[in-house]
Amino acid sequence: MIVFVLFGGLALLRRRRAEVPASGSDGPSEPDAKEEEKDDRTKEEEETAEDLSFTWQKGLTVAGILVIVALASGFGLDVGLVAITVATVLALFMPRLQREAVNRVSWSVVLLICGVLTYVGVLEEMGTIDYVGEAITQVGAPLLAALLICYIGAIVSAFASSTGMLAATIPLAVPFLQEGAVGAIGVVTAVAISTTVVDASPLSTNGALVLANARNVDRDVLFRHLLAYGAVVAVVAAPLAWLVFVVLGVG
Repeated sequence: MIVFVLFGGLALLRRRRAEVPASGSDGPSEPDAKEEEKDDRTKEEEETAEDLSFTWQKGLTVAGILVIVALASGFGLDVGLVAITVATVLALFMPRLQREAVNRVSWSVVLLICGVLTYVGVLEEMGTIDYVGEAITQVGAPLLAALLICYIGAIVSAFASSTGMLAATIPLAVPFLQEGAVGAIGVVTAVAISTTVVDASPLSTNGALVLANARNVDRDVLFRHLLAYGAVVAVVAAPLAWLVFVVLGVG
């Protein structure tokens, strides 16, 4: 809620409320600029309605997604290979639409995320995460160790999957949690918040999806804004969550 307010959420709500009567008014003609803006908005609404209409192509696509989920999670098959296979089958059924679908993929974002995930994977393979975890266990002060874990979760999660980082960071807190110096629920809560609140980073999975599906905006500007948001939140959220849930023990 704080982020929503700080980044103009209230102004967005007010603007939407102001646009509702304008779109349905039958008053006198407005200036050309406003008429053009209204036409653009009407065109955008028509495109949105067209995108939301259900067709057999979309139904087949949804079925393909379900097949990917079933084969990858239920049978342990490689999700990348399964996804490419399903995409190939869909292209065979819809040859006229496959070119448009390929052109609408944000390949720059795909390459960005693949590069970042590869880099993080190399760090994990080299044992960097394990090395940092072992260094944290050597810290004598449990409160300081909890703060460091929150920072690690926030920073690394800005470049990787939050779910994967939770599985990697929570075990780091086990040694000093067993000592009972700090509350386990508070530490887990602080780490979970620090790890997931940076999901809007364009280098993370969720932020990349937002960037890839953004329309009618300058993606370079949006990328910089999301990157700045991720950096600020990673720096601020970790100590704030640590202070509230570990030091003060709220909840």
